[in-house]
Amino acid sequence: MSARIYHNPGCGTSRNVLAVLRAAGPVEVVDYLKAGWSADQLRALFAAAGVTPRQALRVKGTPAAELVLTDPAVSDEAILAAMVAHPVLVERPFVTTPKGARLCRPSGRVLELLETPPPGVTVKADGSAVLEAP
Repeated sequence: MSARIYHNPGCGTSRNVLAVLRAAGPVEVVDYLKAGWSADQLRALFAAAGVTPRQALRVKGTPAAELVLTDPAVSDEAILAAMVAHPVLVERPFVTTPKGARLCRPSGRVLELLETPPPGVTVKADGSAVLEAP
């Protein structure tokens, strides 16, 4: 099964999800901070994952508050436009596989997208995935 992760290498959750995906098989890594986004790409990804732009908005460690994006009156289109201009505003990691798309936060959500958990992967009580030492 092939997978694609929209990855931020500076994020621990994103690194954990990537490790699980690599243990499961081939994975395409998209460093969205470098690659950027288009509004259409985000619309399609969010629709596939069943989230709204507001639900996919990352506030912590981003300029979301300074850009007034946390105001409930801000439209989804305005949030999308800000995400295109500032890719860091997109929560991470998003993962796509033939089984669908998910915002994999907590990291255990990635298991919903895999046929079977890869060898060496266990799931903690909170549902997050953990790679065991070989």
